Amino acid sequence: MANWQDLTMPEFEAAREKSRTVILPVGSLEEHGPHLPLGTDAFHALEVARRVAQELPVVVAPLLFYGICRSTREHPGTVSISGDTLRALVKDLGREFCRHGFRNLIIISGHAGGTHMAALLEAGETLLAELPEIRVAVVNVLDLLREVLTANPHLVRTKGDSHAGEVETALMLAAYPRLVKGTAPEEWPTFPKYILVRDKRRFWPGGVWGNPARATGAQGEEILQAEVQRLLQVIAALEQEEGT
Repeated sequence: MANWQDLTMPEFEAAREKSRTVILPVGSLEEHGPHLPLGTDAFHALEVARRVAQELPVVVAPLLFYGICRSTREHPGTVSISGDTLRALVKDLGREFCRHGFRNLIIISGHAGGTHMAALLEAGETLLAELPEIRVAVVNVLDLLREVLTANPHLVRTKGDSHAGEVETALMLAAYPRLVKGTAPEEWPTFPKYILVRDKRRFWPGGVWGNPARATGAQGEEILQAEVQRLLQVIAALEQEEGT
């Protein structure tokens, strides 16, 4: 596996000769209930990228820990950056990756917020327009998960499970069990439809969306393996486009 930051200059040159594909893992620094670490989204993206790099000679860029967190911004520990900052950062990184000879950019986000993903998609579209030699894929792990669960509905028992619930707890139990501090009560946010609110914790006090108590490490491992296989398919399609 080639982690960009771990390579020496000659090792980087050798890795670049083996593959022109780079993965940029993006996460967030965001509350995940009382039982999961603030870096859960980032750890999820990094774990998927790490496992993909064990299957393919791709380079994994250093993890981008910060993202746009809207509904959880008032919870302790959450740090949210602006859309302008996220777009500018991803665009600058994409330009630098291209300057180094990478032609396939995979942006995989462990944070699935709509505003966050819109900023990543906009940055990717800008790079496509500006740099005709590159190809870009923007992958939201929530979308990967939906595809995985469509094929394997038995993997999750909690209907509508989401943030810090059964799935994310299972994933962390599989990949980073030492960071999981027990479990948390089942909870669902109660935000009013269409209306923006200032006191977000009033409508989502515990920061859990689902039922973490149902999670197991074996379940998380199966989900991770399925996500990796799906991302491998995305990369293969992007790299195939390079040769056309």
